[in-house]
Amino acid sequence: MENKRLYKVISVLTNLLKGKKEAIQLTLIAFFSEGHLLIEDLPGLGKTTLALSIAKVLNLDFGRIQCTSDLLPTDITGVKIYDKKTGEFIFYKGAIFNNIVLVDEINRTTPKTQSALLEAMEEKQITIEGETYQLPNPFFVIATQNPVEYYGTFPLPEAQLDRFSLKINIGYPSREEEKEILLGGNKRDEIENLRPILNREDIFKIKEEIKKVYISDKIIDYILDIANYTRSNEMFLSGLSVRGTLTISKLAKARAYFEGRDFVIPEDIKYLAPYSIPHRVLLKDEYEEINKEEVIKSILEEIKVPIV
Repeated sequence: MENKRLYKVISVLTNLLKGKKEAIQLTLIAFFSEGHLLIEDLPGLGKTTLALSIAKVLNLDFGRIQCTSDLLPTDITGVKIYDKKTGEFIFYKGAIFNNIVLVDEINRTTPKTQSALLEAMEEKQITIEGETYQLPNPFFVIATQNPVEYYGTFPLPEAQLDRFSLKINIGYPSREEEKEILLGGNKRDEIENLRPILNREDIFKIKEEIKKVYISDKIIDYILDIANYTRSNEMFLSGLSVRGTLTISKLAKARAYFEGRDFVIPEDIKYLAPYSIPHRVLLKDEYEEINKEEVIKSILEEIKVPIV
């Protein structure tokens, strides 16, 4: 049964990456719901290790893009180069042509280069000089950004933020967990030697099973009640988009599957809301000092929870 093997994936990664169980689960939920993930956290907390480990156990190709101010769109997508011998242009694929792509410090590169990811993330394809290339399937972007360094950075536009299913942070491990990390030493060799637990066929099968998870009209109305609140409340400059509500429903199905259910319950929505909504909404200037995660949590307390 695929979900048993999925639990094994979580167990192996949790044992390897101490103190990151929730980040692991949220990353896998984003992946299996066919979305993308934004991690906003300080350097050195295991973002790269998390991405590489997941690629290993899922037996998928991994690519990394280190964003800098001089990074060009073609450094991400690839470039056509004229071959004198053949008299033809040969396309050399960029790092985007991997199953799992880590875009490190995405806000350090220019908006023009950031926009090179838009078509890839939404359409699972890129266009170079009028020719369209399909990206690998599955395709999953994990982008990171540092929340405290602003010098030399370019904030992501709302249109691009909306393409990330979840925005999470990893956070510091507990004292005991960090002690285990220090005693265990460098995990690089252990990560390199990770054995695949799932293959592509397993991944596609799990995705199909997730799509079959039942979501009732009451749950859909609950999602819409939350969305309408963000669209009509005076605190918000812009509310949750239609893409946002659709994404939440997909995430909820994945979360239900991870919990061993074939139906979505309100708790799935409530659990995912702090990770799936705040980066998709804008507060008016007079409320910008308020933490958006706390605003979303207060909204959930006001909206009636359906009985299913």
